[in-house]
Amino acid sequence: MISLRGVSVVIPAVRRGDADRVLLRDITLDLAERRIALVGANGSGKSTLLRLLNGLRLPTAGTVSVDGHDTVKEPRAVRSRVGFVFTDPLAQLLMSTPIEDVELSLRSRIRGQRERTRRAQELLDERGLGHLAHQSIYDLSGGERQLVALTSVLAVEPAILVADEPTTLLDLRNRRALRRTFAALDQQLIYSTHDLDVAADADRVLVLHEGRVIADAEPAAALAAYEEVLV
Repeated sequence: MISLRGVSVVIPAVRRGDADRVLLRDITLDLAERRIALVGANGSGKSTLLRLLNGLRLPTAGTVSVDGHDTVKEPRAVRSRVGFVFTDPLAQLLMSTPIEDVELSLRSRIRGQRERTRRAQELLDERGLGHLAHQSIYDLSGGERQLVALTSVLAVEPAILVADEPTTLLDLRNRRALRRTFAALDQQLIYSTHDLDVAADADRVLVLHEGRVIADAEPAAALAAYEEVLV
């Protein structure tokens, strides 16, 4: 389980006399549900909160722990448990083809090149991407890239998957495909989204506003509170 206790994230002012920039304020949460969505306006703190969960960002105050492992003191243990999917898959696809990218993820788990290649192809096949294994990632659609990025992250078998607005760059067909993929995952999934239908897929929804959690409930109640804030 992921626990946040009294967490704040503050960017100190650069110039004398300016105010510090507060990204999150005094967040205390236990995140245990299988599917948790974060919603909120741009700048509300969603991405900052998600990046705390695997140590991509560290708290200014308070603590974040994953299965008892502190993100500041035990970053390797945390990152072995929490996979992260970015909004834009090109931000995390490091290799030129899907199979090379998945092989890179498998390098720490499988030593032999031949076995890594076999396993990478197998994982791509499972996602319906096997026929694209040797194509340039730049020739793939946005949805295909996002599924390749997801396959690479899941290759190391994290217990928790964190996704930052994963459907933002996708068309309707690919958004539906990604939702089906997420629904079938065994991992706990924590994600942010501006799509209220995608948020409604969750078991629990957190609404962020100006760095605070202002609603935390099942989807219908939380999304109603979010719509009130927007109005």
